Amino acid sequence: MPNPPRLRAAALTATALLLACGLTGCGDDSEDEDLTAQKLSWKDCPAPSAAEGGGNPPSPLPDGDPWQCATMKAPLDWDEPKGDTIGLALIRARTSGPASERIGSLIFNFGGPGGSGVTALPAFGADYARLRTRYDLVSFDPRGVGRSAPVECEDDQQLDVRFQQDATPDDATERTEYLDSTKQFNGACEKNSEKVLPHVRTTDAARDMDLMRQVLGDAKLHYFGISYGTELGGVYAHLFPKNVGRAVFDAVVDPTQNPEQGSLGQARGFQRALDNFAADCTSQVEDCPVGDTAQDVKDRIATLLRDLDRKPIPGIFPRQLTQTAATNGIAQALYSKDFWPYLTEGLEQAYNGDGRVLMALSDAMNGRNENGEYSNLVPANIAINCADDKPRYTVGYVERKLPEFRAASPVFGDFLAWGMVSCTDWAVPGAGDHPDVSAPGSAPILVVGNTGDPATPYEGARKMVDALGEGVGVELTYRGQGHGAYDSGNRCVQDAVNGYLLNGKVPPTGTVCS
Repeated sequence: MPNPPRLRAAALTATALLLACGLTGCGDDSEDEDLTAQKLSWKDCPAPSAAEGGGNPPSPLPDGDPWQCATMKAPLDWDEPKGDTIGLALIRARTSGPASERIGSLIFNFGGPGGSGVTALPAFGADYARLRTRYDLVSFDPRGVGRSAPVECEDDQQLDVRFQQDATPDDATERTEYLDSTKQFNGACEKNSEKVLPHVRTTDAARDMDLMRQVLGDAKLHYFGISYGTELGGVYAHLFPKNVGRAVFDAVVDPTQNPEQGSLGQARGFQRALDNFAADCTSQVEDCPVGDTAQDVKDRIATLLRDLDRKPIPGIFPRQLTQTAATNGIAQALYSKDFWPYLTEGLEQAYNGDGRVLMALSDAMNGRNENGEYSNLVPANIAINCADDKPRYTVGYVERKLPEFRAASPVFGDFLAWGMVSCTDWAVPGAGDHPDVSAPGSAPILVVGNTGDPATPYEGARKMVDALGEGVGVELTYRGQGHGAYDSGNRCVQDAVNGYLLNGKVPPTGTVCS
């Protein structure tokens, strides 16, 4: 699923405490309980919670089988495994094949960080029908996300105001407003989620997955990680190399980069995707409605964003399309080539003073539904990133780096540079500069990079292969567009991934799919 660009202590009330501690509470009743021996109570899935994005319960699978949901207990603090517990929300589709051919469970993480796996797996379930012939398909809301001890910060009305804020300040007044908004948001996270914030690091989620493996009854963890899910999978492989079964990383995070390098890489990646969109639009048989040449398309976008900075246009009533919302919406549309027609439509409308389509795309990036309710995608994303990332960037540092970011992307550079201050006033210190994913002794991990990926640029795949260590990472290249490769429908990619996950056949390293 899309991972938002890196835009990106009062006592808890009784309600906030319930949210922070998940479905099973934060009691100390686990003192004598062996959590690896717990039995999950699988039932028909309820409608997604507000933090998961709301909506209806997942529809039955094509063969009529229901999606099933359960809650798994895990330690709130893995350094005190006999202490308080939280509940982690799980979802599964039982294998459609004969029991004699079942390999085990295949656990998915669709990225973010902050994305709900409980809602994502049914949404993408049809794409993985082939894998279901030999696996139970399983996903989950990682800690801090959705139903799993969700991070709670500001309410919907406050978030509307926050996302109208100018995120690329041009003068002292705008800088003060932006920093005050960020500080207010971070303070609300501390007030409403104080208990869970120190325990949402990726290492915590990786330990949760190993507990999940045991509770599900698997000797090895079979895993499909997408976007941030590749970082989570790499951390798991580092912590538990001997427990890795068949694993695939798609849309690969570069594990060697610090937050600044990651943001700069995304600036280049989104700019490259925008270049590809512009070239594609102007190469069509019919005239491109948003520019005569690829450069004209990009020049008109730059002009639109400058004009919106001075004077927003009507968006989705009563909100206006600001420069920030338009930039956010453009970025969202670059996650998939399937979204490019919406970007064309949104730009064409915006040039005529109508910002509704670009604002709808921006809302999708921010986790806002049509009812004006926000999932906890953005709070969880910031909380996990800030718990993971040690650097804390100052305004002065960002200002010195702006020329480098603008050179990487005239459209997205400022946006991503200023996003680096998200963690500056965060209540919890970050764990390190970048994750350790070295995994000597692990089974092979298939690492799939997409040359046109905006959010996790292609170069990260090779860095992940190298960091995993000799004999572990196996690189596969997809020459395509959008975020990720398997869901593109490319037969070559799907055959290689399916061949490994279903039959244990590792493709030759360096395989290229077009």
